[in-house]
Amino acid sequence: MRLILPIKNYKHCGQPLPATKTLRPIQGLMATHVNISLHWGLVFILIILGTPAVYAQNLPSVSAGKIIRIENFQSKYVDARHIDVWLPDDYSTDKKYAVVYMHDGQMLFDSTITWNKQEWGVDETFSTMLKEQKIRDCIVVGIWNNGKYRASEFIPEKFLPSMEPDFRNQFIREVLENKPQSDRYLRFMVRELKPYIDTHFSTFPSRENTFIMGSSRGGLISMYAICEYPDVFGGAAGLSCAYIGIDKPNTEITLAGFNYFNKKIPSGTDHKIYNDCGTIEMDSLYGVYQQYMDVLWLTKGYTARNYQSFIFEKTGHNERDWSRRLYIPVAFLLKE
Repeated sequence: MRLILPIKNYKHCGQPLPATKTLRPIQGLMATHVNISLHWGLVFILIILGTPAVYAQNLPSVSAGKIIRIENFQSKYVDARHIDVWLPDDYSTDKKYAVVYMHDGQMLFDSTITWNKQEWGVDETFSTMLKEQKIRDCIVVGIWNNGKYRASEFIPEKFLPSMEPDFRNQFIREVLENKPQSDRYLRFMVRELKPYIDTHFSTFPSRENTFIMGSSRGGLISMYAICEYPDVFGGAAGLSCAYIGIDKPNTEITLAGFNYFNKKIPSGTDHKIYNDCGTIEMDSLYGVYQQYMDVLWLTKGYTARNYQSFIFEKTGHNERDWSRRLYIPVAFLLKE
């Protein structure tokens, strides 16, 4: 599979890409494990979204259901952030609902208040599928990302021990802002946010009714979450899932991830996994890594019943394309 470098003006998951830095090539890597040409470079992604000006935004406008905002949700593990909870039109405390936790919450509902005027269309997709009785009753919890610390919260820190020390140190410094905190982010979700949601909304708290979903690194942290907390999450979806970790082909991150998932993938009898990617923009790099991960998931006992993986031709790394296919993972995870 030919890999195409991302276009220069590419913008990523709610934040424009800033200037780049280059990681020094690391010698002695096990390059034979990946059948692609290696390009040793790394974009230093400095994300500038989580500012007070952004936090002052109004509630998203939705075409169906309603948004309940939990402002500046406090945590002892990570920085405070907004939580936007979407409830369907017929939400009632007389019923119980499954819960879908979604990352990058500021990009989910209303394109008029996002930086790139794009959105996931979560309210439209979920409300339509609920009305057509294609999925079980559910609510959506949109977790705002943490601006420049998005990478440090979303890139699994248990990948780090498998990396060559020089690469790891520079990666932590320049990409993770000297603050690896994905484990703390998951503790925030599991120990603080989920108990709050289950207490304040009419939910089924069981694993079979708790799902996690995101795009790019939001997909990666979703896969990490179901591996770290298999008793909490029953299904995970990664749209344009960033197993590559950065915007260049590499072996350090991908092999570290492969080693981690090889040890930690949960039982295929109790979980559902969805992966996809496109073929243009950043996604032009993703297909080969996704295929390696497909093999790994399937060798762990997953079948077509509980594992789906797609490559969508001529689609890219943006909310518009994710919104057009959102119904596919939603139906897979939540079908009755």
